[in-house]
Amino acid sequence: QVQLAESGGRLVQPGGSLRLSCRVSGRAMSVYAVGWFRQGPGQEREFVATISSIGATIIYADSVKGRATISRDNARNTAFLEMSTLKAEDTGVYFCAVDPSTTKLRSGAALYWGQGTQVTVSS
Repeated sequence: QVQLAESGGRLVQPGGSLRLSCRVSGRAMSVYAVGWFRQGPGQEREFVATISSIGATIIYADSVKGRATISRDNARNTAFLEMSTLKAEDTGVYFCAVDPSTTKLRSGAALYWGQGTQVTVSS
């Protein structure tokens, strides 16, 4: 069974940065595209970024473009999301997800999801 575990969420001041990790177990991560999503308080879950199985294609939501970097290390079965110049509106639970299809992943219909990690941007 494929399992995903996010880590790295924390309280950070506006303008700060952080790095989230997503560890995949149960199957080689290299067969999947990886995506990051987030859900703010009282909001719907939204797409943040996705990276294809070998990292050739990367897509970002407009809300994080220029401030986020998604990457992956297939040898370590781990994906990352680095975010900088954080704003209060970046607050939320961040989820990673995997699916063989980048299209399905972007639509939010991924096969496997993690439990999420809380990011709070506040002074």
